[in-house]
Amino acid sequence: MTQRHPIQHNRTFMVTTNTKDRIPFFANPAHAREAIETLYRVKNLHAFLLYAFVIMPDHCHFLMYVEAPETVSHIMNAYKSGLTFDLGIPRLWQRRFYIRVAKQPIKAMNYIHLNPVRADLAPSSPQYPWSSASGKWIIDRIPKPYIIPKPHPSVGAA
Repeated sequence: MTQRHPIQHNRTFMVTTNTKDRIPFFANPAHAREAIETLYRVKNLHAFLLYAFVIMPDHCHFLMYVEAPETVSHIMNAYKSGLTFDLGIPRLWQRRFYIRVAKQPIKAMNYIHLNPVRADLAPSSPQYPWSSASGKWIIDRIPKPYIIPKPHPSVGAA
């Protein structure tokens, strides 16, 4: 399950993986919870920072920073094979996953968190339980250089 992407580490990545034939396996709350628990087990075994995630009924999005020598492909292989085993669903995933360097991690995080809202699965991102936006899961903080400070209200005031 290796990915043909020239950059696999030392960057922030947005990764998307789909279930086989887009079957909504994660509409089952027990499967969605196990998807998150498996993500954290993989995180404990492999060195990466997890900034955001969402488990949708038929796909998952992750925003992560992967440091060498670890690779996104290695992490995703561990995640997908581990969850397949844990759930006992032999053909859970499409073979590949999508990976993009997140040049604007805050925008990528917002995209991930708003996914269930756009799909009419929740009225707001904090109300969707299978997302880092819910506040139920511990995530790593995006480093300060990516965070653009808002101007103070007095700046530019006449």
